[in-house]
Amino acid sequence: MKGRVLIIAGSDSGGGAGIQADIKSVTAMSAFAMTAITALTAQNTLGVHGVVPVEPAFITQQIEVVLTDLGADAIKTGMLHSAEVIAAVAASLRVRARGAPLVVDPVMVAKGGHRLLLGEAEAALRDTLLPMATLVTPNLPEAEVLTGLPVRAEADMRRAAERLARLGASAVLMKGGHLEGDRVVDLLFYEGRMERFEDARIQSRSTHGTGCTLASAIAAGLAQNMSLVEAVARARAYVRRAIETAPGYGRGHGPLNHAVTVRG
Repeated sequence: MKGRVLIIAGSDSGGGAGIQADIKSVTAMSAFAMTAITALTAQNTLGVHGVVPVEPAFITQQIEVVLTDLGADAIKTGMLHSAEVIAAVAASLRVRARGAPLVVDPVMVAKGGHRLLLGEAEAALRDTLLPMATLVTPNLPEAEVLTGLPVRAEADMRRAAERLARLGASAVLMKGGHLEGDRVVDLLFYEGRMERFEDARIQSRSTHGTGCTLASAIAAGLAQNMSLVEAVARARAYVRRAIETAPGYGRGHGPLNHAVTVRG
């Protein structure tokens, strides 16, 4: 086991997304997962049925006790819910996690449509956390909120990635799964270059937690000293394999098979 990853995110009682998916993904990458839980959710494949936020001071305490004892080789953030939580997390990381790569998954809306980020917190995410990010991993609706640009085609994805980089993110992975078509294109913008990933679309309803899973798998790669491109490529392969072998649980958007392994 190599690489320590601290995950700062909300819990998913259904086990398909959030902290549960994060821990499984990091473990599948042969890295060590640690957590600071930001919220509890009553959630299953049909949607989010309730949310109980964790007090910002206790989130900070979780971060600090983990980092002062175990340390971290990479940090991943998911559901942060409010501007107060974002401010607390950012302040704690500035003090306790200097130099550790930060992967920001800008979780805003659950697969079933429930808002996981308050509207007034969107500016805090963009202005406070985005400039700290080694990598930000928005899907297209999230990119539209963060940039104010319409993202409806691959050319729009390129413009949005460049805008997010100008807002301060060191690198941007634009996830193109929301575009129509039988091919899925993701774009990685880093160091002024655009890396393009393309695969056949997998027709499946077992896609709950794909964003959490991908971001955590990338964070594990960075914690293991992989290059950004290598970490993204391995994480994408892992997510695709996890969708292909999904167990088919639930009546809605089902979970992935996080137990799969990939080389890399």
